[in-house]
Amino acid sequence: MSNHSKLEKVNSAAFQNQPNVNASRSVPFMKSKKVKKAGLFALFVGPAFLAFAMIVLIPFFTGVYYAFTDWNGVTGNVSWVGLDNFKYLFTEDKQFQQSFMLTIKYTAVAIILTNIVGFGLALLISQMLKTRNILRTVFFLPNLIGGLLLGFIWQFIFIKGFESIGKLTGISLFQLPWLGDEQTAFWGIVIVSVWQGAGYIMLIYLAALQNVPQDIVEAAKIDGASRFQVLRHITMPMVAPAVTICLFLTISSSFKIFDVNLSLTNGGPFKSTEMLALNIYTEAFVNNRYGIGEAKALIFFLVVAAITVIQVSITKKKEVES
Repeated sequence: MSNHSKLEKVNSAAFQNQPNVNASRSVPFMKSKKVKKAGLFALFVGPAFLAFAMIVLIPFFTGVYYAFTDWNGVTGNVSWVGLDNFKYLFTEDKQFQQSFMLTIKYTAVAIILTNIVGFGLALLISQMLKTRNILRTVFFLPNLIGGLLLGFIWQFIFIKGFESIGKLTGISLFQLPWLGDEQTAFWGIVIVSVWQGAGYIMLIYLAALQNVPQDIVEAAKIDGASRFQVLRHITMPMVAPAVTICLFLTISSSFKIFDVNLSLTNGGPFKSTEMLALNIYTEAFVNNRYGIGEAKALIFFLVVAAITVIQVSITKKKEVES
């Protein structure tokens, strides 16, 4: 072997043994880039997560702990009682059971009526009416009024307004004891809640209706489809995602009704219209049995979470099928 070839082999071996300068330089660069991304993520997400943890997570897990104690919400004496609070709720607390069943009944009625009224108003406004912008504002306006104020306004309407109309017209509907009887008081709460919530649901349905392709609707009408057939076979499948959202919102809001129930009837007459949220509030902050109130709230949370998860999963499957 010549000296020239030996020299080439020695140089190539020496070159292979040298460290990769570019690779060694890229490692610190990649690390600094990841650190920079992590720092930006912590900068933007950190304050929001900290606020969420302080306002939601810490109180939630603290409440879960108190659900297994006999704390009265005032003193510092907290004793662990295990499942005794839950046993009491399911065996002895008849008012809790009554409020739970009444809330389920109210939720079923409010969900159906709110969605029907909201969808009907959206269909009305989606027509080419000259006053559609004014109607949209009028229908949405009740949603801007707070529940407590709304309850006191309708309390005056049910007691004074309906009484005056009944005397002038003689119509028996306006002469009923709307807030003095168990059945009429329940329907009074339903009327106020639907009147308040239908406007917001209307906007969601209206946005979905405006995205329905008009060429498909026109083609169906040319083929002889009636308005009901267009609504059933074209419009409803197209607005299925909006139905999922509206059902989720109405289920959660109906289960959590509190302010209208408090200001309109305060659970009366004789606690016959006391919904579950008002029952929890009364137990924890009026009767000073915070542990039992937290146990009720925990059961309430689990039931609402399970129902909403089941509802979303079912309606999502319906969307795919349609």
